[in-house]
Order: sequence, then structure tokens, then C-alpha cells
Amino acid sequence: MLSFLPAILIFPLHMLLQVANLALWGGLIILLGLVKVVLPIPALHNLLNPLMNRMMLCFGVCSVALIKLTNRVEWDCTIKGELSKDNWYLMMPNHLSWLDIILLIELAANRFPAPKFFLKKELIWVPFVGLGAWALDMPFMQRYSRAFIEKYPHLKGKDIETTRKSCEKFRETPTTVINFVEGSRYTPQKHRQRNSPFQYLLPPKAGGVAFTLAAMGELFTNILDVTLLYPDNANHPMMDMLSGRLNRVVVHVEVLPVDERMIGDYFNDETFKMRFQQWLNGLWESKDKLIDQLIGAMR
Repeated sequence: MLSFLPAILIFPLHMLLQVANLALWGGLIILLGLVKVVLPIPALHNLLNPLMNRMMLCFGVCSVALIKLTNRVEWDCTIKGELSKDNWYLMMPNHLSWLDIILLIELAANRFPAPKFFLKKELIWVPFVGLGAWALDMPFMQRYSRAFIEKYPHLKGKDIETTRKSCEKFRETPTTVINFVEGSRYTPQKHRQRNSPFQYLLPPKAGGVAFTLAAMGELFTNILDVTLLYPDNANHPMMDMLSGRLNRVVVHVEVLPVDERMIGDYFNDETFKMRFQQWLNGLWESKDKLIDQLIGAMR
């Protein structure tokens, strides 16, 4: 344990170790991704893909090990339901920090298939992260606004079709797709700006989840409703973690069935759209109450 060191020493040391960990596993994944491009042999890809997924999980495990090395942190992980590495999951977590991504990757290790994130196209330029995600066949989304579609109507449905094609490769290998339903990380300022009806969450963006379900159809076995909480480090969990001041991490996972009524044409069917929004808002209300209960139990 290095948490006895002052933050002024822990921060540069921990940052260096985390960057080195990302560079190591990210570099290896990118290298194997280039091999896949040079040698487009399906049999070879079938060998490399599981290895690359394992490397991503190793990144998460090593990153969390570094967090434990530099922080006196209490871990509270609860899983309600059965998980399998042979199933397909849509994971829907709340989003508090970049730290969430590390924790969710580590959570998957030896529990369920390696996660895939739906990423904005701009993230391809983030060092190691962008090209690593590309090598791991993560979908890069090109979303079009309603105004853009009105101006270029021939592109209507193109974003869903492009994502659906990207997800075709997931049909042969069990996969966990992560969708941050709130669209961005929670901050008090965003909470006020969006006039959120929830105490601890931003309003969920139903279109993104419906987009994912429309793109992948009936593929998902279950939905993973994941609740993340940093009760003692709510303001700056990532910075506190790097500085050795992360005290407690709460991860609550509930395995939910995929109801066929969740899959439909959200963008053109008003009846389905209303029903889907009611379902998602109800799920978020339950999550908000759970967070309140968890915080109350810790006081």
C-alpha cells in the first residue's frame, strides 16, 4: 500500500503507472489490430479477437490493482442475478467519471463477456483509446440530428444501418455492449441545466438506448442495470483516485430480462416511443431510489 504517501507524491507516480498500463495493453491491442488489417484471414481473426479481448480485461484488472495499491479504498460490489460469459448483454450504467470505464472493464473479468462501448467518432483520435477501440471492433457512431436529417433526408436511418453493420460481428461471439444512458457524466451543473427530475441522476436519453436495441435486434440475452457510486468522493472521483484519496466504491448490478416490447421503431412509431420512454424513466426512478438508500445506509 502506497496510500501513506502524500498526494503530491502519489499523483505523479500513480498517473505514470496508469499511463504505462494503458500504453502497454493498448499498444499490444493496436498491434494485433494492424495484423488483422494486413492479414484479413477469418481463421486468424477468430484466434486474435479473444486474445485482444483478454488484453482489454487485463488492462482493467491491472488498473484496479494500481488503484488498490495507492488508495485505502473499500469495495462494495453486489450482483443480483446470474451472469455468464456465454450470454449477450446490454449494460446501462449511470455515468459519474472516467473512472467508471475502468471499473466496468474490470467488473467483466471472469464474470461476463468483454465489454464494447458505442463511441463517438471523434474519440478515434484519443491516444491508445481510440485506435485500441477500433482494433477491438467497437462501433463508432455517426449520429445525425433531426435538423440535419431534414436538410439531408436521404440519410434518414443511415446511422442505425451503419451501427447495425458494425454489430454484425458480435453475433458470433458473446458480447457486452455498454450504453451510458445519460449521455454524459453527471455534474451538479448539468443536473441543474437539464432540470433533472432525479436527485442523483441526469435524465436518461431514451433515443440512445432504443438506437442500440434497434441496431442489435433480438441479440441481447439480458440487460445489466448497473449503479455506480463514489459516496465519499462525489465531486472529483478520478482526481481523488489518482491522488490516493478514493475511499469507497459501490457497484450494484441487477440482471434484467429483455422484453420484446423494448424493441421497435423509436424514431417513427409514436406509440412505441412513449412506451419505451415510460419504461426507461421507471428504471431510472428505481435507480435514483437505490442510490438514496445506499447513501442513507452509509450515514
